[in-house]
Amino acid sequence: MRLGHRPERDKRITTHVGLVARAFGASEMLLTGRDAHIEESLKDAASRWGGSFASIRRLLEGRGHSLEGGGRKVVHLTMYGSNLPDVIDEIRGCQSLLVAVGAEKVPAEMYQLADWNVAVGNQPHSEVAALAVFLDRLFLGRELVEDFAGGLKIVPMQHGKQVIYPEHTEKI
Repeated sequence: MRLGHRPERDKRITTHVGLVARAFGASEMLLTGRDAHIEESLKDAASRWGGSFASIRRLLEGRGHSLEGGGRKVVHLTMYGSNLPDVIDEIRGCQSLLVAVGAEKVPAEMYQLADWNVAVGNQPHSEVAALAVFLDRLFLGRELVEDFAGGLKIVPMQHGKQVIYPEHTEKI
């Protein structure tokens, strides 16, 4: 979940939050507010690169119950929380997680709603970096070799580039 998205300022970084979420194992993205540009970018990425990312659902303002209940636990990534290595094993045991990253100043209520406020380092850095590190630790690196069925594939190689398209192979 991307908290506090400001369409006029945050298009690029929020798009990157969505791309990282998708590539590192998230099934969907929640966004406060609506931004057709981001929705279109993430739909395009999923259609070209494959996988089952459900794209964006808009989180309705003032609907806190969207975060609570249903057995879902909330992880808020912040530099003011518990250190990631100290809580990741406990978090990994949950069946359903909502991971929140902020854009603008995060409302104080978020710190109370979260089951875990997790610090991915205690220095200022990007929410994109925090999300990538968190998801990598959560999934123990398995997301780095996940097969996104139905889309373009990059063949790992030391030199050169090879892209496998759904219908054929092209070397560059």
